[in-house]
Amino acid sequence: MKLTYFAGDPPNFGDELNPLVWSAMLPDGFLDDREEALFLGIGSIIQDIYPRSARKYVIGSGYGGYSAMPDVHDGSWDVLFVRGPGTARRLGLPAERAICDPAVLLRLLPLPEAASGITVAFMPHYESLERGFWQVACRMAGVTLIDPRDDVGRILSQIRGARLLITEAMHGAIVADALRTPWIAAKPLHHSHRMKWRDWSESLEIDLRPHALLPSNIREMYHAVWPNAEVWRAARSSTMPTLKPVNQMLTWIAAKRLQQLSHAEPQMSRDTRLDAAVDGVASAIDRFVRSRGGSGLRATGRASASARSASMRSMRLTA
Repeated sequence: MKLTYFAGDPPNFGDELNPLVWSAMLPDGFLDDREEALFLGIGSIIQDIYPRSARKYVIGSGYGGYSAMPDVHDGSWDVLFVRGPGTARRLGLPAERAICDPAVLLRLLPLPEAASGITVAFMPHYESLERGFWQVACRMAGVTLIDPRDDVGRILSQIRGARLLITEAMHGAIVADALRTPWIAAKPLHHSHRMKWRDWSESLEIDLRPHALLPSNIREMYHAVWPNAEVWRAARSSTMPTLKPVNQMLTWIAAKRLQQLSHAEPQMSRDTRLDAAVDGVASAIDRFVRSRGGSGLRATGRASASARSASMRSMRLTA
């Protein structure tokens, strides 16, 4: 069974959690490179792109609207559980199949030490970081930039150490919530990345309160206002000398917006709801592994989420 996830260039934090989580949770030899069976884990990867001949095992993935809706009832899919109620509704699955994003399993794993010296951090979507001037905007705002293309361990350390995370990247919020770092949802500038936020937040009964970001240059403004604008025109707008003053003004405004967001009320799921989701995800995967002849999850993965919660809350209070 082959681990299947979005492996982009550059890498993206949420997707790159897959090798970390599954290598720690699954028994040795459970995954291999044989493509007749696909293990679909973390990410919006329920898509109409996989060969009909392959068996698709959905282990907490979500539908993000990035492709046509696949027919998961065509006999080639086994849906163990999905990321949230939105995915379940769209795919015509029973409500009980919506448990949560598997990234919550980070609560059961050893984690890097919390980084020090971070007060407010901002994680943009990796596409926004490529299009915009967020490094400059964060410096102007006095906010620590967390680069979603960076090493996963470094990002986890930064999220653990932050007192507050403003995040345009959904997995920034998912991981912050799991590690009990207060977070503020920044509405993605590109419309295509918005639908999946509700899917995850509903799974944890979070009344999501997304806040608007402001584009940090003209190129981002193009993509925010006209998502299908010509790529060449949008790209040129960030480098043309005649537009430099406008770009500088937009970066300054974006920095001011980050400062405003740093004073907004943060969100987190309830401890009891998060614990239930972690236990539900771990139990479902444990049953799946055993059904295929495996010995179940590793000892770390079988630990009770509620037992870990007291420890993690203690670390948050003393950090």
